[in-house]
Amino acid sequence: MTSLTYTLVVNGSVYGGQSARSAYLFALALIEKGHRLTSVFFYQEGVHNASRLTVPANDEFDLVSAWQALSKTHHVRLETCVAASLRRGVVGEQESAQHQLNGENLADGFELAGLGSLAEAMLTQDRVVQF
Repeated sequence: MTSLTYTLVVNGSVYGGQSARSAYLFALALIEKGHRLTSVFFYQEGVHNASRLTVPANDEFDLVSAWQALSKTHHVRLETCVAASLRRGVVGEQESAQHQLNGENLADGFELAGLGSLAEAMLTQDRVVQF
């Protein structure tokens, strides 16, 4: 079997739907099968996956922490669309200072990126799968 490179695009929020969790499970499965996940691009409501202020109940799966562990273990870039993030209140340190906000909430391991990053992934990866 040939190993492929992947980028995932996650449009679904961290909680309230299944698409983000399905993307995470798909990511685990493709890595297990020997493929390489290069990056995950969080777009639209998906940017909420990058908030360090989510606090799931004790008996719920912590998807933000799961993305962080996946990134660390498998060297996967976690990118959130900067424009979609700012509109939805997911803010990094640099953007907080630039817009004179009182804080930031971008979770460790996530980075804000422009749509150019997604376009590059679409041109360079073997597969781009959207959730």
